[in-house]
Amino acid sequence: MATLSSAFSSPSWPLPEPSSNSDPNPNPSPNLSFASHFGDELTSMPQQPSPQSEGYEPDGDDDGDSSHEFSNSDHPPPSLSTPFVQSASANPNFHETLSPTPSPVPSLLHVSFNQDHGCFATGTDQGFRIYNCDPFREIFRRDFDHGGGIGIVEMLFRCNILALVGGGPDPRYPVNKVMIWDDHQSRCIGELAFRSEVRGVRLRRDRIVVVLEQKIFVYNFADLKLLHQIETIANPKGLCAVSQVAGSLVLVCPGLQKGQVRVEHYASKRTKFIMAHDSRIACFALTQDGQLLATASTKGTLVRIFNTFDGALLQEVRRGADRAEIYSLAFSPTAQWLAVSSDKGTVHVFGLKLNSGSPANENSRSASEPNLANNASSSSLSFIKVSFAGVLPKYFSSEWSVAQFRLVEGSPYIVAFGHQKNTVVILGLDGSFYRCQFDPATGGEMTQVEYQNFLKPEEAF
Repeated sequence: MATLSSAFSSPSWPLPEPSSNSDPNPNPSPNLSFASHFGDELTSMPQQPSPQSEGYEPDGDDDGDSSHEFSNSDHPPPSLSTPFVQSASANPNFHETLSPTPSPVPSLLHVSFNQDHGCFATGTDQGFRIYNCDPFREIFRRDFDHGGGIGIVEMLFRCNILALVGGGPDPRYPVNKVMIWDDHQSRCIGELAFRSEVRGVRLRRDRIVVVLEQKIFVYNFADLKLLHQIETIANPKGLCAVSQVAGSLVLVCPGLQKGQVRVEHYASKRTKFIMAHDSRIACFALTQDGQLLATASTKGTLVRIFNTFDGALLQEVRRGADRAEIYSLAFSPTAQWLAVSSDKGTVHVFGLKLNSGSPANENSRSASEPNLANNASSSSLSFIKVSFAGVLPKYFSSEWSVAQFRLVEGSPYIVAFGHQKNTVVILGLDGSFYRCQFDPATGGEMTQVEYQNFLKPEEAF
């Protein structure tokens, strides 16, 4: 899942020393439980069995890098079935969550899509906000007084549970803690504390995944029981991806070597290492079912698509010839398309040819090779490629993007496919929201359908 965080979202924060009288049990079993309160929204995704119940052993004992607890109170247990309010008319108390007077435009510290790309969340130096993508509108905001910086906001589809990490010059929470926020109760209901700064968080309906600089922790969502620890190479971006389909928990993270990715298949208890690039891994994306993985390196010229089960390279596409920082990769829901954003200021859409012989593949194949000026030039180019396959550089036989959209070069953007056909949604750390449409038959420049600035004052919504 694509995320962007400001380079200034994590200032030096004095990390608390572990308490000498803290509970030595690293896996407490509090009375508070998520599991029995998932509600109707999650009936289509039953919980997966715990990896430990399947005989999956954690990768080493808890080494004291983390601690976790639920807050005790007389409040009822949290409900994961409560969706965020969609409009002011649906909630008469909607404006009570907003500042009573217009506040200055906040500094954006973080932006990320939710799991189905239908919403996105932002963390600011004042709090956090939730937006709907189609149609675009602000759904909800929570502005804090006296230190409200939120450096990471992770949604769980559209329900009321969020994972928050402090950030900015005046963090709301320590940067070494993950706070589990239940907006139905308007409070934090649990926390996960670590000895180092939290770099990323990923949520599933049954798991919480916390990414540190060189370690990843996997917890059971119902009771915050630690299930697995993974050691990684230095991972300052907090790179991690998890599948979202029930019964097929797949987790992808950097391996222990430069250019390597590690794939954990929890259902089959298999670990697969893939040497994806010669350079360090800069970005990757996973399909919802966890079967396909797209990777890019710090060089940023090529994107490779792998089968996560056996590590086979399925396709390679070229973003460009010059080095670039890849900000995000995103599969379309059917894995027919792949979108890429980088610091070169262009969003690319590539056609994927992964299921040979299927109708979807034929459509993708024709779309990924847009019509040239005339058939003769196309035939000549094909002849040159075939005749000089062993002589010409690989550059000339590369697969290029079907469609492109130009943005401001150097500004960070993330991308996802919209719910409308052949559309992409682009979010920027400058507060920009773009919806663009591409023609799969002719390709070329995308058409801008909509633009918004989601940081503008609330009166404008």
